[in-house]
Amino acid sequence: MRAVLDIVIIVLDLYVWLLIASAILSWLVAFNVVNTRNQFVSAVAEFLYRITEPVLRPIRNFMPNLGGLDISPIIVILVILFIQRVIAYYIYPNVI
Repeated sequence: MRAVLDIVIIVLDLYVWLLIASAILSWLVAFNVVNTRNQFVSAVAEFLYRITEPVLRPIRNFMPNLGGLDISPIIVILVILFIQRVIAYYIYPNVI
């Protein structure tokens, strides 16, 4: 059972990195540092969008409009960190 919890923590950690990559790529596209007409950049952007958007969309719908500031990735990262802490401190020690 601990192996399953370790896999869950690793998957959550990987998802945090995907959220960070998605946010950085969106900034790079917004400031015209990378060109979305490049096939590789377009493929990476589409992958990150499809992976992160189902989690970010409900939070964006719930949050009020803050202008051009999108804090939904920060909220998701904080929730993931909370889940990881709960697993590490409360669930993991009680599993044999």
